[in-house]
Amino acid sequence: MEEAVRIECSVAEARRSVWGSSVRSSPVNQKLGEALKEPEVLTPSKMAYQTLQQEYFQIPVVTRAYTTACVLTTAAVQLELITPFQLYFNPDLILRNYQVWRLITNFLFFGPVGFNFLFNMIFLYRYCRMLEEGSFRGRTADFVFMFLFGGLLMTIFGIFVSLVFLGQAFTIMLVYVWSRRNPNVRMNFFGLLNFQAPFLPWVLMGFSLLLGNSIIVDLLGIAVGHVYFFLEDVFPNQPGGGRWLRTPSLIKMLFDTPEEDANYNPLPEERPGGFAWGEGQHLGEQ
Repeated sequence: MEEAVRIECSVAEARRSVWGSSVRSSPVNQKLGEALKEPEVLTPSKMAYQTLQQEYFQIPVVTRAYTTACVLTTAAVQLELITPFQLYFNPDLILRNYQVWRLITNFLFFGPVGFNFLFNMIFLYRYCRMLEEGSFRGRTADFVFMFLFGGLLMTIFGIFVSLVFLGQAFTIMLVYVWSRRNPNVRMNFFGLLNFQAPFLPWVLMGFSLLLGNSIIVDLLGIAVGHVYFFLEDVFPNQPGGGRWLRTPSLIKMLFDTPEEDANYNPLPEERPGGFAWGEGQHLGEQ
């Protein structure tokens, strides 16, 4: 008798355990459990972090990547994780010791943190973003190609003028291209000067001269920017002219979203609403 009672109790416990596990593991109960969870309390620090993250990812991709690389490179130098001697442009070390990273890192370092660094970062971020959101809107591949073309030309010129860091010249190039494409914009420089946008690179060069800096960097940026602007915007519109700068297909494939074919007829299941199930005459219609 006692053995039979034990068997019945064990069977009942097994049923309860199976029933309970099935209830707990059912999709409906899982959804109910998730719905009944208390909402996450956002502290001021979390809200500030989410706002900062949202603002950061709203920056166009090329501007975000280049500006972030410049800031991180300068931070690494400030923390003494690396030294400027590992970053500067040196053709001998590139060709003989295969230190090819110098072709890129010399564009990322703007000197120690200070007024000059902040000044360059503000101009780099501002005009790089305005170019990417303006004349290069929807043309990320073309913008990347301008970076590559400008960097290559500056690297060639940098050999002859003995420049070891080309980031500031690259910033002037971006400013020059933007200023030529926006000739009617009125500028105000520190509340002292009012002028049209095409004069901005020359005003910056004069400001560098007042600070005692070499203007070779500014002249290099203006020269490369003018070469790009002429080949891209001026020469194609001249009689007998044409476009010499064409973005390679590989860069377009990597950075541009594929265009939709206007002649493409989607399958029924891909159309809005899917298949037209039950389509036919209404009741009472002949």
